[in-house]
Amino acid sequence: LHYGKHHAGYVATANRLLKDSDFQGETPVEIIKLTAGKKKYSKIFNNVAQAWNHDFFWNCMKPGGGGIPKGKLAKKIEDSFGTFDAFKNEFLAAAKSRFGSGWVWLVLDDDILKVVTTANADTPLSQGLNPIFTVDVWEHAYYLDYQNRRTDFVETVLDNLADWDSVASRMEKHTY
Repeated sequence: LHYGKHHAGYVATANRLLKDSDFQGETPVEIIKLTAGKKKYSKIFNNVAQAWNHDFFWNCMKPGGGGIPKGKLAKKIEDSFGTFDAFKNEFLAAAKSRFGSGWVWLVLDDDILKVVTTANADTPLSQGLNPIFTVDVWEHAYYLDYQNRRTDFVETVLDNLADWDSVASRMEKHTY
C-alpha cells in the first residue's frame, strides 16, 4: 500500500506535471530546490519532493538492519549527540512531536549531525541541509500496523531496519 499506492501516486502525478514544464531534464533534487517555497510550483514541489522523500526513505532501510552504527558514523553521532542512545532519544522525541504529517531526518549541517523534522512534503534539501537518514511519519507509513503508535514505528525502523552502512556512505560522500 505504501509503495504501490502512495509512492506510485506521487511519481505518476509528478511525471504528469513535469511533462511540459520548465523543469524537463532537471534532477528531482534540482526541481525541489528550484520550486521550494514558490506558490506557482507548489503542486510540482509537493509531488516531486514526496516521490524523492519516499525513494530516500526506502534507501535508508534494509532487511536485518538496525542496531548501533559503527565506524565514522558512530563517532560522528557520539560527537554530535554524546551517545547513540541520546541520538535515538532525540530522534524519537522529534518523531513524536511532529504535529500532523511529515518526516524526521538526520542531517549533516556544517559537519555536525542534527535531528530535524519537516512538515508534509518538505525536505531538508530546501533548507540547504544534507539529509543522510529519514523516517516517514505520515500516518500512511505506520497506521495499518501501529495505529496511533508513531514512536513505536520509528523505533522499529531504528532497531530493525535502519541501513547504517548507507547512512555512513551518504555522510562520508555528502551525497543523497
